[in-house]
This record gives sequence, C-alpha cells and structure tokens, in this order.
Amino acid sequence: MAIVGAEDILKGMTADNKTFSLLPPDDDLDVIHTRQYETRVYRVNETEMLVRGAISDMKPPGLYVPDDLEELEIHQMHVELTIKLPQLEITNARTAFETHPHTSCPKIVDHYNELIGLNVARGFTQKVRELFGGPRGCTHITALLQAMAPAIIQATWSMAVLQRRESGLPPGAVDKNRENMHKGNINTCHIWAEDGEYIQEFRDGKIPGPPLQVTERLIELGRKPEEWRVF
Repeated sequence: MAIVGAEDILKGMTADNKTFSLLPPDDDLDVIHTRQYETRVYRVNETEMLVRGAISDMKPPGLYVPDDLEELEIHQMHVELTIKLPQLEITNARTAFETHPHTSCPKIVDHYNELIGLNVARGFTQKVRELFGGPRGCTHITALLQAMAPAIIQATWSMAVLQRRESGLPPGAVDKNRENMHKGNINTCHIWAEDGEYIQEFRDGKIPGPPLQVTERLIELGRKPEEWRVF
C-alpha cells in the first residue's frame, strides 16, 4: 500500500482552505502557526494492523510571502507502519517527505528502516529518541512517531472489540483478552493506577461499564447501556 500523498490530505480541507480544527474559534486572534497531526489505524487481519500518520505545519497567508492570499505549508511528513499483534512489533516501516524546507531533508528516509523490529508498547518513546533524536533523524517525524504510538495502543482495544463481536460476544464482554489488556494498562495513567479504584473494582470481579460516550449514545438511540455487555 502506498503512503497517502498531499493530494489526499487536501481532500480533508474545507472550501476556505482551512483544515478542520478541534480548537475554539480564533477569528479575533492573530494566528502565526498551525501544526496538525493525524493518525489512522486499519485492521489488515486478526494479527496485523496498518498505521498511517501525517504531520503538517502551516503558516498563515501573507506571513512568509507578503501579499500572498494562500496558507503556506512548511512541513508535511508521513509514516506508515505495519504492526504485528499481539506482540505490537513493527514489521514494516515507510516514511515520506511531501513538503520540506531543505532539499536534503529526505536524505534521512532510509534511516527509519531502523523502526522495524521495535515494540510500540512501553519504552518506545525512549527508543525513538535514541535512534532518531537530534542529528540522527527528522525532528518532525520523531514527534509524529511519538504521537502515533498511543493511537496504536488505543487501536488494540478496537481490535479486541471486533474479535469479540466476530465470536458472537457483545463489545464489552470480559474475556481473557480483555483481562490481559487491563493488566497491560496498569499504571499507564491515574485512572489505571494499580492502587486506584478502577483496578480494585476489576480485581473484585466488578464488570467494567462502557465508556461514557457509549452509554450516552445508546441512550440517545433509545437502547439500554446493558447491551454493551450482554446482547
């Protein structure tokens, strides 16, 4: 599969040439720089995921080129990874420089083959810094990789939900896979603290409830939140 190019990124832009933003309206503010990250994860099969990530830096109209009415993109880099499950091992890696400020920027591309064989679980950020930090890589691709890793971990939960549904189980059923994922999440944030309330309830046998968004959406649809755990 080819890495998505700049023309595909443009499809996600609105008519006024501004990319979609989660930030509050800023028409009364003087924007001087916009950085955007995007990561999307695909299931290839039961033991493999494809991950695509992109980073873009935009300068507002007229800042770098006086009287220009168009935004100016300074950076756009892409990373595509193939991830083996359940090991979370990178088995293939590709990078591309779509927009870059210096002609020699892309010369570092082949160095990112060193991603192959790495595990994207704990310790990945440190390993990326060791291999590609400073003069050993592109600072923007390094930042992108560090943003992609948590999204990959999140996608494993989606994979687990798909596997449960394909096995005839409800999305929130507690099977061996979910138990292992709970164990793997211990101490990754304050909710998952090993001495915290959530982990203790799970250890006591309390079945975890659905995410708040799932509960709210089921209610909006006139359905019962219990169906998250029982069809």
